Amino acid sequence: MSKNTSPTLKEWKRLYDLMAQVKELAPWEWMEEDDIFGIQISGIKELGFVSVMGTLGEHLAVAVYQGVKGLGGFWQMHSMGPKLTPEFALQIPQVQASFEDRELITKEDRDVMKQLGVKYRGAKAWPQFRSYRPGCFPWFIEKDEARILTCALEQVLEMAPRFRENPDIFMPATDQDYLVRVNNNGIWEDSVQQVVLREEKILDLQMNDEALAHLRTLMPGKFILEIDFYMMEEPVQEKRNERPFFPFILMLADHESGMIVGIDMLTPLPSLEEMWSEIPAIVVEKLADGLPPREIHIKDDMLYILLQSVAEEAGFNLKKQPRLKQIDRAKKELRNFTNRLGF
Repeated sequence: MSKNTSPTLKEWKRLYDLMAQVKELAPWEWMEEDDIFGIQISGIKELGFVSVMGTLGEHLAVAVYQGVKGLGGFWQMHSMGPKLTPEFALQIPQVQASFEDRELITKEDRDVMKQLGVKYRGAKAWPQFRSYRPGCFPWFIEKDEARILTCALEQVLEMAPRFRENPDIFMPATDQDYLVRVNNNGIWEDSVQQVVLREEKILDLQMNDEALAHLRTLMPGKFILEIDFYMMEEPVQEKRNERPFFPFILMLADHESGMIVGIDMLTPLPSLEEMWSEIPAIVVEKLADGLPPREIHIKDDMLYILLQSVAEEAGFNLKKQPRLKQIDRAKKELRNFTNRLGF
């Protein structure tokens, strides 16, 4: 946690005071996670969408999903139910203020509490504030994120009692309309805003034209390959005070023999979009190095989209499959190996 970007002690005090009020109010006793409303904060480009968590008593928190990407991710996550994976959840931009058990509170959290002179006892009593950025490990909030959470908590204290009296306030005319609280000259007011969840990703896809031209000379190919792209389970922290991230693995396997014919580690920094943009060039370089395919099997939706143009230009079939037999086996063996080493 960098001192230059961390909230001031005054900002921390406001957050902890608000959390005490939220705990006393206990809005999760009558609000569901999908009872969402928006907040529009001056100076911050994206809307925040506030969700109160804790109906089942398992995770008491106020989450702010950031922008269209955050809101769309929330609804997709909500629809996945038991199929939800940690990999998907960790790609949704959000900030959270939660109540945790003592053992989940870090030294950095305790240092702030000590400076404020606050103490807590009991289960799910310890306030914690975390930032979730796509592909990264949940990390300490920065000043702008503290401001977002402060506004969100203030508005939960305002809106939760109103919602209790009239749940219809969060249900405007259409599915694309949301109640959004807007701060006009220091006064918060209700507004209804239309939010279109379809977010167009503009990727500057990279390509090695020389490798692609060479691959064309090797076609038609004879190999059937499996390619997968997935997030590793353990985060990596390159420097002590930097936000840890989850590396992603790009793996290629021969469908017939099961041999792993290519493996690369990519990082989601500075963004998932920049990482995705590298994939077509990397795959083409590997295929051009003696692996001309007749057919490639893919499970990941994003990877399928990224390689469609490569398949068309090089002249091989691209097939979407529910599972990749050889890669799934290799991933299981790799997981068992790392477990034996104690990782």
